[in-house]
Amino acid sequence: MTKRDRRHRQPTNLQVQPDMDGAWVPQDAAGILLVSADPYLQEEAKRIVAAAGGSLTTATDVTEAVHGWDSADVVLVGSDVRELPPRRRSPTVMLGRASDGDGLWELAAALGAERVAVLPEAAAWLAEHLSMSGSPDPGGTVMGIIGGSGGAGATTTSIWLAQAAADHGVSTMLIDGDPWGGGLELAVTAEDIPGLKWPDFSETRGSIDSGQFRDSLPFAGGFAYLSWPGTRDAIHSPDARAVAAVMDAARRSFELILVDIGRSGEGVRNLAWDCDKMVLLAKAQLKSAVAAGRILSELPPMDAGLVVRGSSASSVDAALIAESLGLPLLGVIPEMRGVAAGTELGRILELGQRRPINRFAMSVLELNGALQ
Repeated sequence: MTKRDRRHRQPTNLQVQPDMDGAWVPQDAAGILLVSADPYLQEEAKRIVAAAGGSLTTATDVTEAVHGWDSADVVLVGSDVRELPPRRRSPTVMLGRASDGDGLWELAAALGAERVAVLPEAAAWLAEHLSMSGSPDPGGTVMGIIGGSGGAGATTTSIWLAQAAADHGVSTMLIDGDPWGGGLELAVTAEDIPGLKWPDFSETRGSIDSGQFRDSLPFAGGFAYLSWPGTRDAIHSPDARAVAAVMDAARRSFELILVDIGRSGEGVRNLAWDCDKMVLLAKAQLKSAVAAGRILSELPPMDAGLVVRGSSASSVDAALIAESLGLPLLGVIPEMRGVAAGTELGRILELGQRRPINRFAMSVLELNGALQ
């Protein structure tokens, strides 16, 4: 089926594989190490790993865990652990409870955990994640785009990056991560393209079939996208388990997944921790640079780079902002007339075809390692 065929195909009813109470087991069982003395986390991990078809080894502290740490496919660390053994890789997932509050995210950032799972809410996501860990194919790369301040151009940049990647032949999906942003679909195109939106996944559980997932999404500019509705009507938002199912389906369906995260705490917690790479945007102004630094401190540890939106009248040099934030400068958004109007009229893709924009987008993708 060609991209054109998918773009105009009516959405199908998605079929999900059995969730963690079912009998779905991956072909290759992952070797999983849990480091925690918390009885609740130990019991939850046993149940989840059994559902994922993995093999669990439990250590109550880092001293006991040292010998099996580097040989494990996945390392789970409980929120009762406060330090890691020396010269060991960062834990794959930090486990905690909702009662741990913000301290869980702060601890995960301090220990360099790649993901956070709040139990029991994230049990189904964790089972799916562990199942995929037994496969030699890690799936597509997830790259987040987040504005350090309002008006930095994160949504516009996200669309241009998706367009450039698709033009380069990369199977690409763009995800709208901001339920309060008015709907990314309105900026992508003025056409009413059929396809599922976020509320359509509100009852999703378990694993989504990747083929049906791809075919259910709208396509524009050569890439698939998942948007919040561009209406004022009340919507039913998916919970954390549904969001996790969608993100896992996206990894299995596309080579590159770009996420326009938005600047809400909810977006950062639900989506930033699923990203492998991050692009932070800032305006070439002192106030925006300071705000970008605050956003950066809330992000999980990962490869990140800076994009600056400036003008000839800007007072702060882009390279200076990057140096102050400790990030590599990936690019400066070209000055282009009609961007604001293009966003309102759904014509951002037309602007993305211009040579300066395409060069900028390709440079960001290459420098941030999104094109392998």
